[in-house]
Amino acid sequence: MKIKSILMSGKSVIATGILSMAVLAGCEKNLDEPTGLASQSASSDAVAQAQNHVPNEVLVKFKKGASEAARANALARISGKVKEHILTKAMERFGDEGVYLVHTPLAALEAVAKAKGLEVEYAEPNYIYTHSAASTDTYFTNGSLWGMYGDGSSPANQYGSQAAEAWARGNTGSASVVVGIIDEGIQFEHPDLKPNVWTNPHDPVDGVDNDKNGYVDDVHGWDFDGNDNTIYDGGSRGSLDDHGTHVAGTIGGVNNGTGVVGVNWNVTMISCKFLGRRGGTTANAVKAVDYLNDLKSRHGMNIVASNNSWGGGGFSQALFDAVNRANTANILFVAAAGNGGNDGVGDNNDVTASYPSNYTSPNVIAVAAITSTGGRSSFSNYGATTVDIGAPGSSIYSTTAFNTYSSYSGTSMATPHVTGGVALYAASHPSASAAAIKNAIISSAVPTPSLTDKCTSGGRLNVSGF
Repeated sequence: MKIKSILMSGKSVIATGILSMAVLAGCEKNLDEPTGLASQSASSDAVAQAQNHVPNEVLVKFKKGASEAARANALARISGKVKEHILTKAMERFGDEGVYLVHTPLAALEAVAKAKGLEVEYAEPNYIYTHSAASTDTYFTNGSLWGMYGDGSSPANQYGSQAAEAWARGNTGSASVVVGIIDEGIQFEHPDLKPNVWTNPHDPVDGVDNDKNGYVDDVHGWDFDGNDNTIYDGGSRGSLDDHGTHVAGTIGGVNNGTGVVGVNWNVTMISCKFLGRRGGTTANAVKAVDYLNDLKSRHGMNIVASNNSWGGGGFSQALFDAVNRANTANILFVAAAGNGGNDGVGDNNDVTASYPSNYTSPNVIAVAAITSTGGRSSFSNYGATTVDIGAPGSSIYSTTAFNTYSSYSGTSMATPHVTGGVALYAASHPSASAAAIKNAIISSAVPTPSLTDKCTSGGRLNVSGF
């Protein structure tokens, strides 16, 4: 994904170059962000050369039954040294032997080519991704939260998600519905988020991995970038968690008479922080996806979706496998379609794939962005066969670090509107499968001229009937 200008409310930050950690798939603060260009085909090797990845690192998966000698020979071909054996609890549950993160003195793409052999299932770069009733809350009543409005709400906007219409019908979400936010961290003490942030009842803070999921004291989630339980850095580094905090506010901002509200007034949100100062890697994205997969299997938690407002790497078999494990676990993977290239114009994902939204797993919902007047946001990627739906993504107010609120733009902002819609539907349809919820999201879309032939539904998010 090529990073684009990031306009940080009041400040202008211009980032150039190509990121392959998790491109905050679309945050313009007025954030016109990340986009991932890749191909889920034989051309992916060539595309990989245009993607950023961690230097001198590759992910290697050996074929089942490969001998220790054969594995050693494969590593010797690239002078490789195993840095980490990634074997998540979810992988173990599927009988998977895991993936090896390997350090090599060779350039990553050269190492990928040389590592291939009969004993190797796949070898790939370790890609880098970057950041894609009625309420009395201030930003709702002053006209700023247009993404929450409906045709008949006050204030009103026909191009909003119609969440206000659902609230008026009595559906404001449920704390029994859980979503994972795979992103930066979340300011879990933010007054508009705190009541809806997950606290792990299975692992009290005592320095012991009580639930034996491999993560000690994961009280609100886990920081896979820092490999600790500090999901919010706070202090001078708290602004690094602006994006994740913003996403959380759109999904589940509390209706408390101040600030903003989310699509759900009641929901439970788990922080899966894998985006750090320099983005996030494939290796950590896999762990984050599988963390949710394992929580659902281990504790029977009602995790219905993960929000993925990021992109930037090429096709990754390791990440694709993790998304498929989420599908088996009945967890939707809602992903930003991405923000176009350096020209600021959205790209056609049917022509040039943007991952992870282009993964073909049935649980993926790929989201484009629209404006408050119904146009497709100029930066938003699209695709008649690869993008599913549009949602509010331009000038979106939500929570940010240090108890603040900011306006961002991007497919990153559109995506949590849809994730919020997933949670809202699950609240009123507690037995619905992931497939049924996805069908409800797509089938209820309102036909929108700017999205005709630009996404499979041809329309925008509409949760009024949820």
